[in-house]
Amino acid sequence: MFSFETDALLVGDREDLIALVQMRFGKITGEMIAKIYEIDDMNTLQHLILSAANAADWNIFLAEFNAGKEAFRLVGENFNPLRDQLTGGKGIDGKK
Repeated sequence: MFSFETDALLVGDREDLIALVQMRFGKITGEMIAKIYEIDDMNTLQHLILSAANAADWNIFLAEFNAGKEAFRLVGENFNPLRDQLTGGKGIDGKK
């Protein structure tokens, strides 16, 4: 793949990740957006997109984000986006 194609795909994945995180968890900081734009590995971005789509809450996504390339797979109830609704637990805002 040519460099300009890779660059365009990276920009698209970064924008997708930012939009998904905002849809799932609300407004994010400029610092978080800057960190997302520092990611230059498509596999990492795609992993984080899956994580953002499936993490049960912000803290789980943030832990996965901070794990970087050390993160391997998304398994268990922590990656069930409906976990809190199914178990009667706390929602994203910390309330039931």
